[in-house]
Amino acid sequence: MPAGHLGPLRDSTELLDEREALARRLRDEGYLFLRGVLDLPLVDEARSEVFARLASVGELLEPAELGVFSGRSLRDERVASRGAFWQSVSEGPMLRRLTHGEAMRRVMQRVIGEVPRPHDYMFLRAGVRGRATGLHYDYPFFTRAHDQVFTVWMPIGDVPLEQGPLFIVEGSNRYDDLIAPMIGFDVARDDSRKATMSQDALSFAQARQTRLLSADFRRGDIVVFGMYTLHGSFQNHCEHQRVRLSCDVRWQAASLPLDERYFGPSPGGTTGAGYGELAGAKPLTEAWHVR
Repeated sequence: MPAGHLGPLRDSTELLDEREALARRLRDEGYLFLRGVLDLPLVDEARSEVFARLASVGELLEPAELGVFSGRSLRDERVASRGAFWQSVSEGPMLRRLTHGEAMRRVMQRVIGEVPRPHDYMFLRAGVRGRATGLHYDYPFFTRAHDQVFTVWMPIGDVPLEQGPLFIVEGSNRYDDLIAPMIGFDVARDDSRKATMSQDALSFAQARQTRLLSADFRRGDIVVFGMYTLHGSFQNHCEHQRVRLSCDVRWQAASLPLDERYFGPSPGGTTGAGYGELAGAKPLTEAWHVR
């Protein structure tokens, strides 16, 4: 990545007690990067819980806590349903205490400015070497009821740049030429359009003369952004085959209407296929879809 097109995320942690300044930063820059706002022991417990489940289907070497890919998978041999397995992993008690717990609620109350509510359905991602997520806005996926939805991306453990963390396209919340044609687009209802851009991130940044913003993420960090911020994840290049573990959960004000696809004990998800539609439901030996 040429130095001129890679930049650091701006740390907004100091604004957490300044509601108006926090809202202004989110509106102006399209994201909030918050360092160390989650409980570190809980991050470690959630990571161990998820990695133990992946080791149970042969996808991680022991000790599982190191998160080293084994290069094989027994998932389809040991579980009856990929979707049911991934839902059970995604609903692990330690993971949910991290992603939906009190620390996250306090942060999102400050961000939203009123009582927050998280989606029950969440996107847990275990990225092996070579995996990445293409450029996309979240608008087409989560705005059927309204667009006041916020994505919270969190590394579950340290995720340095070499492991392919999230990046934000600087200034992309003001790309009206991309945002305006997207209004009204619902990825589940309009399958004639693609939600992920075909252009690679570097070529896009060069064409727009902008930067891809990221960080060497540490456990406890989060990034919050809205539906109109272009983002993706870098490719995992870890030579030691360490799996990048992260998740993204959507939050909104509790007073707003709910998109029923993402709430309840058996949420259907974007397409109605439940957790089986997610890339995470595939064994780590299979290629990811770009989204």
